[in-house]
Amino acid sequence: MSFSGKYSAGILLTFIILAAAMLYGFPAVTMVTGTKGITEVNFFLNRIVLWIILIIVFLYSIFIEKKTFLLKEEKKYPAAFYIRAVVSLYFICLIGGGILNAAIQFFMQEKISDKLLNLAPIFRNNYFLVIFTCLTAAIVEEFLMRGYVQPRLEKIYNNPTVAIVISSVLFGILHSTYGTVSQVLGPFFIGIVFAVFYKRYSNIKILIICHFMIDFIAMMMMNFIDIKHLSVF
Repeated sequence: MSFSGKYSAGILLTFIILAAAMLYGFPAVTMVTGTKGITEVNFFLNRIVLWIILIIVFLYSIFIEKKTFLLKEEKKYPAAFYIRAVVSLYFICLIGGGILNAAIQFFMQEKISDKLLNLAPIFRNNYFLVIFTCLTAAIVEEFLMRGYVQPRLEKIYNNPTVAIVISSVLFGILHSTYGTVSQVLGPFFIGIVFAVFYKRYSNIKILIICHFMIDFIAMMMMNFIDIKHLSVF
């Protein structure tokens, strides 16, 4: 199999098992634990599944593709650049996402995701679960969607713009299990911003830090403000 074929298979594998985890992760975990519904233990185990997926894709890149997991070499920058980049990315995503969400609310009067409403209670004052969840999302999603999928799409199509768009579309689709348009378009927008940054600066660590900050601040807001009042969330 050619490298393009191996890359295509790897991207397909990544998307399928991530989608399966999003759709069937909770039912599978409840079968193992015997506890129905969204509980702290079930959610924690569901996040562990995402780490396992990252390991599977990492092993695929090493033993099947026989390539390094990150095709793009990590560039090093001064500490000041990290700070500026993280803050800039955060506010771009916050402001852009807020405008996008406001537009969706204006045209569709969309309700808050039922899944988010059901998840909110298990994070209340559970700071370990909040931090673990944010770390999992930041590390696993950035390594897979930006670090793994995007550069391989660029190799396949020999077009960075196509890679940015497709990887962002996949990123948005993976969040469709929340059941709302905003939970698809929001991640799609963030995916575009992050993908453009990764193409330009080749630094996955900055994206991980920013992704963690976005999720952590949002989830901490859930701890102190009723989620029904968080229209931007």
